[in-house]
Amino acid sequence: MSIQSLAHWVHDQLDVAKSIDFVGPLALRIYLFFPFWMAGTNKLAGFDSTVAWFGNPDWGLGLPAPELLAFLATWTEILGAVFLLIGFATRYITIPLMVTMIVAIFAVHWDHGWYAIAQSTDPEVADRLNRAKDILRENSNYDWITAKGGFVILNNGIEFAVTYLVMLLVLFFNGAGKYLSVDHWIKAKFRPED
Repeated sequence: MSIQSLAHWVHDQLDVAKSIDFVGPLALRIYLFFPFWMAGTNKLAGFDSTVAWFGNPDWGLGLPAPELLAFLATWTEILGAVFLLIGFATRYITIPLMVTMIVAIFAVHWDHGWYAIAQSTDPEVADRLNRAKDILRENSNYDWITAKGGFVILNNGIEFAVTYLVMLLVLFFNGAGKYLSVDHWIKAKFRPED
């Protein structure tokens, strides 16, 4: 078997995956449901605090019209999560969700750099992390504190917001996928020629 015929055979095998190409968008939609649902419902649960944080220039974001922006961000995330999960109006809902991510990137996370969690390979971060662990070991039940996960220093960088933005871009350009989305069935009913 020549290299060329092997390459053609491999390509043909990969083409078989096109029959299940809805799995990629479905996975993105399910994955994105959770962070947007949590962010939106947390904003809603503490709406007065959300408005205060959006508007306060000293310890918050200092945004204009904080009531309106908090309302829009909250309901964009809640409805966006649900729409993504069921695959309804997917390409449309990604637009306000991407705007939300862009605002989050520049208004909340930009000054903290890339990483969401501070890198323990940085000597200063490692020193602070080790000191914090020592304090916790001496003054508390460290095993209980870390039973659900390791102790880290939150950096709050743009990493997650950019990742969500990229995932939303994929859904914006490619849609919700076939079969397991409301969009697919609406299109099949009203625009079967496409």
